[in-house]
Amino acid sequence: MTLLTILLGTLIAGIGSVWLAAWLSFGVLSRYTQHMLSLAAGALLATAFLHLLPEAFEGQVGAHGLFMTLLLGLVFFFLLDKAELWHHGHEHHQGGHGHSAAHAHGHAGQGHQDLHAHPHTHPHAHAHVHAPAVAGKWAILAGDSVHCFGDGILIASAFMADFSLGVLAALAVLAHEVPHHMGDLVVLRENSDNRKTAIFKVSLAGAVTALGGTVGYVLVDALHDFLPYFLVVASSSFIYVALADLIPQLQKRLSARETAAQVAWLALGMGMVMLIGAAATQHH
Repeated sequence: MTLLTILLGTLIAGIGSVWLAAWLSFGVLSRYTQHMLSLAAGALLATAFLHLLPEAFEGQVGAHGLFMTLLLGLVFFFLLDKAELWHHGHEHHQGGHGHSAAHAHGHAGQGHQDLHAHPHTHPHAHAHVHAPAVAGKWAILAGDSVHCFGDGILIASAFMADFSLGVLAALAVLAHEVPHHMGDLVVLRENSDNRKTAIFKVSLAGAVTALGGTVGYVLVDALHDFLPYFLVVASSSFIYVALADLIPQLQKRLSARETAAQVAWLALGMGMVMLIGAAATQHH
């Protein structure tokens, strides 16, 4: 039963995020992308600090070992980002007056950085600007598959600890993957794919989350005593994505009204996690 729950949660997170991204990218809600970033950051931080970490510390493992794991996890994801093993580059071409703004996005990395405004600051982010269309396309899909596999393992770890934790982890992954998949869909469309083909290809990559969930189920089941460490690693991933990827994209000079909107959506993401966590616990 746990495996079926994991498969359902990973499919919702992996493929559901793609379909939601398509709806936002190709619909009238595309202007709310920045709000989705704030919402995702709040959801990730709340899931890590209010649910995953407390669950890990309730075990018999010493606090020192768990904090060391959290520290090493943050460094590990930073090094993966530096090595671009967890990196996905994509461009966002914006119409109007013949200019385009290229962005690079990392699952646990630099995030969307405006290269139009800073053309010489981030040379690595130009990787796909001059690359052949096909190469860029497959690089994006390969990168998607790798990090979706990792997401599946993290979701499985949470479900193995507690049903409500699994629900929260799946929803948090779904929330932070939406902005990322929106960028992927834009690049695939630019590389001559039609809308349906682009959605299908990114959905296949998202489905790899279920494969990661299955591997995670076997791995965590065999190493059940190490479950608190898995939960802390999942927390370090969520914290890194929120602080190193999502929030930097929100640190722009904005009006007081726009800043208030960011804070409100950040708080909404946290509030949703609290409400869903309470509801899932009662249901369980």
